[in-house]
Amino acid sequence: MSSGGGGSSEPSGVKKTSKRPKYSRFTQQELPACKPILTPSWVILTFLVAGVVFIPLGVICLFASQGVVEIVDRYDTDCVPESSRANKVAYIQSEGNKMCNRTITVTKTMKHPIYVYYQLENYYQNHRRYVKSRNDAQLRSPREESDVKTCAPEDNVAGHPIVPCGLVAWSLFNDTYQFSRNSQKLLVNKKDISWKSDRDSKFGKNVYPKNFQSGAPIGGGTLDPKKPLSEQEDLIVWMRTAALPIFRKLYGKIETDLNAGDTIMVLLENNYNTYSFNGEKKLVLSTTSWLGGRNDFLGIAYLTVGSICLFLAVTFSVLYLVKPRQLGDPSYLSWNRSPGG
Repeated sequence: MSSGGGGSSEPSGVKKTSKRPKYSRFTQQELPACKPILTPSWVILTFLVAGVVFIPLGVICLFASQGVVEIVDRYDTDCVPESSRANKVAYIQSEGNKMCNRTITVTKTMKHPIYVYYQLENYYQNHRRYVKSRNDAQLRSPREESDVKTCAPEDNVAGHPIVPCGLVAWSLFNDTYQFSRNSQKLLVNKKDISWKSDRDSKFGKNVYPKNFQSGAPIGGGTLDPKKPLSEQEDLIVWMRTAALPIFRKLYGKIETDLNAGDTIMVLLENNYNTYSFNGEKKLVLSTTSWLGGRNDFLGIAYLTVGSICLFLAVTFSVLYLVKPRQLGDPSYLSWNRSPGG
């Protein structure tokens, strides 16, 4: 029992533990750092350089985009007979011939390869339940054939698993296009239209379609049961779901130049139902540039940012010349002062 009145004392042999972290210049934020002083000259020069660089880049990008030749033809309404346009859903769900002839005039010379796209609008492929209705493991390996728990409602038919399962595959786009010029058929190359990484890694070479589109209702296109999924490129392109409700997907490539003034006859089969949700279907023929397809956004963005920077540089220059402001003494800044003073 201790005789002191100041409280209990710890045994002398016990070592105090501390939660204080080990000292280092990194944890205490004492490493050397660049702390520039933004003088008017530096600010004006920075904005000026940004404007001088961005504006020419924007012009170059816009010229590249404008050099892309693109033909867009909407056909979802015109390819429905006038007598059936009051109830388009009933027409598209009915049996019978749905062939449709379209005429496209080439306005500018199009150098090959000419990319053929189908464009869908008001189609939300990014819907949560739609995106989740698939099984990527099943697409890769036949051992996962029976794993369809994430694919409802398109998971099985009479107790037999569907391969590929899920709503994404079930809704495969199935309109077809045939092209001709001067009564000569233009071949559409459908090889290598999908990502090579998808063909090699995401779709198995020994996975074959089973029970696909064999139940009711029929959602979209069918698949060749004798070809592995890695070779069914229309499916591979479709399974890479779009983020926005307006999107294009590659249908094929025309490996022939088209000259200005050429008339292209298109024989298409209008099978895909977009009428139930007021969607639109368009056929797109497009060339590409070193930037890709036609898209003015990048060029406009560069021009906008460059113009703002140039405007700020001129504004700050005028303010600095008309009403200059004296800078403070940088020796009074905290990182320039000595510890003692």
